Amino acid sequence: MLECLILGDSIAVGVAQFRPECVAYAKGGINSRQWVNSYITKNLSANTVIISLGSNDHMGVKTVKELRTMRELTKAKRVFWILPSGVNPKNNVPVNDIQQMVRLVADEYSDIVLPVTRLQADGIHPSTAGYKELANNTR
Repeated sequence: MLECLILGDSIAVGVAQFRPECVAYAKGGINSRQWVNSYITKNLSANTVIISLGSNDHMGVKTVKELRTMRELTKAKRVFWILPSGVNPKNNVPVNDIQQMVRLVADEYSDIVLPVTRLQADGIHPSTAGYKELANNTR
């Protein structure tokens, strides 16, 4: 079993830069449905799993369904969800709605939800200090 696995979008890619010991199945710009379609056949077992998805979801993505599918197949001692701080403005989905969906799925599994407290100017991505903080909080 892997020690650490990082799943998700560009925020997951950023966290992986500060957790080089982790295997990452992550891609910038990917939404929850695209992630499931691209990576669901991978082995999602690790002692620690870190998930960042939702910031790229749009009205056509069934976010809760996709996150549940992913989480059902994830086997871990600890799972951390990085709570989206913002969403792509083109996608026309309020960040509060996406946050509520992420919390819903995380709560169903008693997972840990981590907010991003230090952001870049875009209001979506963590700053360098924010990525370091997330990496440290998932150890």
